[in-house]
Amino acid sequence: MSAFLHADGWITLATLSALEIVLGIDNIVFLSIMTAKLPPEQQPLARRIGLLLALGMRLLLLLAISWVMGLKATLFTLFGHGFSGRDLILLGGGVFLIGKATHEMFDKLEVEESKDAPSKGKSSFPSVIAQIVVLDIVFSLDSVITAVGMAQHISIMMVAMFIAVGVMLVFAGKIGAFIHRHPSMKILALSFLLLIGVVLVADGMGQHISKGYIYFAMAFSLGVELINMRLRLRQKPVQLHTRRGSSPDLLQAPGQAPPGG
Repeated sequence: MSAFLHADGWITLATLSALEIVLGIDNIVFLSIMTAKLPPEQQPLARRIGLLLALGMRLLLLLAISWVMGLKATLFTLFGHGFSGRDLILLGGGVFLIGKATHEMFDKLEVEESKDAPSKGKSSFPSVIAQIVVLDIVFSLDSVITAVGMAQHISIMMVAMFIAVGVMLVFAGKIGAFIHRHPSMKILALSFLLLIGVVLVADGMGQHISKGYIYFAMAFSLGVELINMRLRLRQKPVQLHTRRGSSPDLLQAPGQAPPGG
């Protein structure tokens, strides 16, 4: 614990904790989507188990840090690109996320819910936890590699991860409830997962995309959707302005009679 006796240690802890919280956004979005498929009384327990498993995996990977860094060694070469164990894990996780997000979008938009089958679309508790574990492995690997690149002391990395998971435990329920209340936000969250899946696949193929661009795009999309949600609360819809002399018939709704007609 000597790392905490110096100001540099505390600065590193604060920086790494903030970065781990940002990296945990992916995990929270996926967690919120998956636990929403469970009955309401099981969702809090599933969120807690999912986040605690994520913390446990991060700590185990930190203790096996030499093995984690060994995953970056090239295993084989294909089409001129060397693939490592890390690349294969990222590729598998990315493909899983793309498939899962696409399936969920189709299920929300195309599949009609039947009143005779109220349980349709619901998943069992073990299957949800199993899918959370699969993605936790991918997200934990990325998180640990980032932590190793920023800090030299295992104690700082562990405390930062405890802080990050603690923050996620506090806010995961509220974020999940917010996504569940707003259908458009659920589709946006699924779009985020699709985007993250594409980034993981690209990273696994050796095409690194800066996470800063991804998070900026996500924040921008979220801001636009929050503005749209605020506008939808108004009774009167937003009207487009027309220039003087232009025909208002061009902007009328289909089937609507023209003014004065």
